[in-house]
Amino acid sequence: MTGVTQKTLGRAADLLTIPEVVERARQTLSGDQWDYSCGGAESETTLRRNRTAFAELAFRPRVLMGAGQPDTSATFLGRLLALPVLLAPVGSIATFHPDGALACARVAADAGTGAFVGTLSHPALEVVRSGSTAPLFFQLYVYGDRGWLRDLVSRVEAAGYQGICVTVDVSAYGRRERDLHNRYFPRQSVERPNLGASTDVPGMVHRDAYNAALTWDDLAWLRGVTRLPLIVKGIMSSDDAAIAADHGVDVVYVSNHGGRQLDHALASIDVLPEVVSAVDGRAEVVLDSGIMRGSDVVKALALGARAVAIGKLMAWGLSAGGEAGLLRTLQLLQTEMATTLTNLGVRSVSELHPDLLRRVSPSAASAWPADL
Repeated sequence: MTGVTQKTLGRAADLLTIPEVVERARQTLSGDQWDYSCGGAESETTLRRNRTAFAELAFRPRVLMGAGQPDTSATFLGRLLALPVLLAPVGSIATFHPDGALACARVAADAGTGAFVGTLSHPALEVVRSGSTAPLFFQLYVYGDRGWLRDLVSRVEAAGYQGICVTVDVSAYGRRERDLHNRYFPRQSVERPNLGASTDVPGMVHRDAYNAALTWDDLAWLRGVTRLPLIVKGIMSSDDAAIAADHGVDVVYVSNHGGRQLDHALASIDVLPEVVSAVDGRAEVVLDSGIMRGSDVVKALALGARAVAIGKLMAWGLSAGGEAGLLRTLQLLQTEMATTLTNLGVRSVSELHPDLLRRVSPSAASAWPADL
């Protein structure tokens, strides 16, 4: 992370572990905000499964390999990332920092990585793009007809984004019971400048119907109207991964929406190997959902992901210390990654492979989010 100093980090420099980041965020956020940030759909089984699945993957290290100081960099869509940890799209990111997606984009530039900018995020996509030198990818919810979609894609292209990421796993907004119990509805209270003036803003019932009606034909149409790399987010099966690759998708993004959409779904990391096999090199693969440690990043890369993305941890980093807190969080992930790679006997992420992992029974069960 070039240019990151004690002064840059300020008070966030005293955060020495990821759990400290989470604890400081919890102390800072209101009860409603905390529940929103860490909650999942209904019984939260998917949420817990995301973490348990990482615990069920054990390392099989090699010794006397001369690993030295490992290289944590990787490429994504032809761009070199100092850290293969992207910042995921979070529509209500302004809940955790007044500058919203712009704050994340600035941190991504400082950390040498990229960021996704959400359709529902604030400020406007053009403001975010002009305020950061990081690779930025626009996350797209389809909240209108093809004319509306063409106009939004034109804005994204004109602004200079490096890709379009279509989220396909929100046919119906997940029943997040923590928010329902709290009567907390952030979707209805935040400015959405990327939507344009013509969309049905209150309640989102009308807009959600467009996402529910999406088909592979719509994706093929989109592939034909943009020159930008196309990312499809929310793939959770080898069948859909293969179809996406057949449609010329550049990146298959494995995600169960952080456990916030479909309860009792598979963990993203458990689906990753079959997706990598189905894609068979025709597209890059990214993963999110449950990433909390540098060792989690290493496990995902060993199973074939090109990079991972963080959402909850991104929000907690911002809450713990603003942009400096998020930058410190990424720095800690990179430190943990480097330590893990060295102890595995691996000199760079390019040397990671599935044989470095074995499936085991989890050592212990604990409640989210204590099990980091």
